[in-house]
Amino acid sequence: MGPIRFRDKGRKVLAVQIVTKRLTLRRPAPADIDAIFALHHDPEACAHNPSDLLATHADAEERFARWDEHWRRHSFGYWAIDDRESARTLGFSGLKVVRFREREVLNLFYRLDPAAWGAGYATEVATAVVAWAGEHLPDWPILARVRPENIASQKVALNSGLTRAEHLDEPGEDGPDWMFTAN
Repeated sequence: MGPIRFRDKGRKVLAVQIVTKRLTLRRPAPADIDAIFALHHDPEACAHNPSDLLATHADAEERFARWDEHWRRHSFGYWAIDDRESARTLGFSGLKVVRFREREVLNLFYRLDPAAWGAGYATEVATAVVAWAGEHLPDWPILARVRPENIASQKVALNSGLTRAEHLDEPGEDGPDWMFTAN
């Protein structure tokens, strides 16, 4: 995968960019609302999490506003994933503070355009995000919720350094959540 570089541009935020061999992860901007809508309006991209499907562009604006508020509150959140060679936005990934069993944890999220599936991008981005969290948020547990039938996402979670945690499994909004954790 090559070295992962974290850039903060001297700001108070923990990470404005994460750069990997093939990808740049950057804080989403209002210009990304169309990409948020396109990805989250695609039934294939949200097949395992249909509750994430967006019906309207206004829904994408609202989702961006929630992501942006998380950034303002926590100085990290979901990043836009750009291909370094083409500058094309491939999807979104990152961490969100959530409550799980009376404790705050970091929920690891990764969703890519189906056209980018199978090239190892999800593993590359999830590995970079987990490494970033290990460096900048070492006391926070990381949790990835994966549907049992989503074998590709399970492989990404494992390959990014998470471990299957069956004792944490529970019903989720879109069906059973299998848990993968770090820390």
